Amino acid sequence: MSFAMRIRHLLFSTTLVTTSLLAGCAFTQTSAEPEPIPPLDSQTFENRIDQLEQRLADRCDLQQAAFEDHTEQARSLFTEVREVGSQVRHLRADVKRLGEEPAVVTAQCDEAEDSLLHNKEVLGRSEWIGLPDVGTYLKARIDTGANTSSLSAKEITRFERDGENWVRFKLALTEDDVAVEQVLDQWIEAPVVRRVRITQAAGNHSRPVVSLLMTLGPIREQVEFTLNDRTHLNYPVLLGRRFMMDIAIIDVAQRYIHSRPEFPGGAPSDQASKDEVGDDEDDTAETSE
Repeated sequence: MSFAMRIRHLLFSTTLVTTSLLAGCAFTQTSAEPEPIPPLDSQTFENRIDQLEQRLADRCDLQQAAFEDHTEQARSLFTEVREVGSQVRHLRADVKRLGEEPAVVTAQCDEAEDSLLHNKEVLGRSEWIGLPDVGTYLKARIDTGANTSSLSAKEITRFERDGENWVRFKLALTEDDVAVEQVLDQWIEAPVVRRVRITQAAGNHSRPVVSLLMTLGPIREQVEFTLNDRTHLNYPVLLGRRFMMDIAIIDVAQRYIHSRPEFPGGAPSDQASKDEVGDDEDDTAETSE
């Protein structure tokens, strides 16, 4: 037996004798012996250390989560403070502008649109027109709701010339209508361009359409007119949007912008103003065609 083993055996024997003596003393002093504390082996120690480390890790995780939550709340509050500051600055600027004189901004017209308007003639809601082939002037109502223009005619007679359809007619005018007197009973002849179908309460019927040279201020155009009796209306001529397309715009606040044309046997244009008095501006009996 080695020396170390002898020492270990001696210590063990001494510990055993001492423990026995103490136990005997304790037994003689008290009748209730406490339960012995189990020895702490290496496995139990390791388990306890692992539990302690797990509790520490869990506590650290909770503290980290709380820290991140507080950081997010602080960031949100900082953003809200910045937004409130921006609104306050805008409010200060608005309050400052309230004390200043309002700035007048002049709208700039589009040059392209302005040039398009300059290329068109401005017409009033009623105008004087001239019919050079007939030799008279007449009052005309401008109606953008009507498609085709219309001329008051009577005794419309169809006939054929050189294999084409023609019509002859007279102007249908009332005593209040202003025209050159020499043409009142004059026959007018013109080829039929087409016919239009008219739907009314009394039934359907067609009207001939003729093309006549017409002047209105600086405008000189071939215009298609439907022929029908307009003596029950206030104007012997109605000008529709087919005529105005691309050449004219309407200012409904004005009447007779352009001078009345002059024809042999007719009154001078500077006397037209007296013939314009008394026009029924409402013209409620008019219908679009």
